[in-house]
Amino acid sequence: MSRVLGVDLGERRIGLALTDPSGILASPHDTLERSGERGDDHRAIVAAAVDAEATRIVIGLPRSLSGDLGPSARSVLDEVAAITELARASAIEVDTYDERFSTMIAQRNLRDATPRRSKRQRAQRERIDASAAAVILQSWLDAQ
Repeated sequence: MSRVLGVDLGERRIGLALTDPSGILASPHDTLERSGERGDDHRAIVAAAVDAEATRIVIGLPRSLSGDLGPSARSVLDEVAAITELARASAIEVDTYDERFSTMIAQRNLRDATPRRSKRQRAQRERIDASAAAVILQSWLDAQ
């Protein structure tokens, strides 16, 4: 298996995670600030995949607790369509994966890893989105 880029599309930031070269373990990679222009954000995501030599992008799909597609999920699917179109030129496949609870799991993992509250709050602001992307990507890997 080759590298896979995981993506957590947030309103303000986009979390990125990346698998190891063997495609077994997902790790937080980077966080992109939303530019205000979705097309620029989508190009940055595809560029990150190309730079990492990823052959697939897995984007978290925010389903409701019942599993239905709500307004947030429909918005993400619109972005997925645009990213898929851009990624096609680089022969990168794009998938979605259920991201329910990914942010909560990432917050808990960071809280457990950073005992002092002041350090934890700083770490959360800096890493929560990339950590959520890693949770999504690792869940996708485990399901494969």
